[in-house]
Amino acid sequence: MAFNSLSEFLMMGTHGVYVWSAYGFSTLTLVWLVWNTLATRRKTRDTLRKRFLRNQTR
Repeated sequence: MAFNSLSEFLMMGTHGVYVWSAYGFSTLTLVWLVWNTLATRRKTRDTLRKRFLRNQTR
């Protein structure tokens, strides 16, 4: 095993702050991307549904 303890694993020598902040930033970016995509899809679907229903009543 490359690390003798959990704290050595988390610190990763002297690179722990960089590594874990990169993982955190990547995770937050992916979560935001999924959330934004779903929100945009929902908004577009609702807009199209309203437009369709409005045109049906004419």
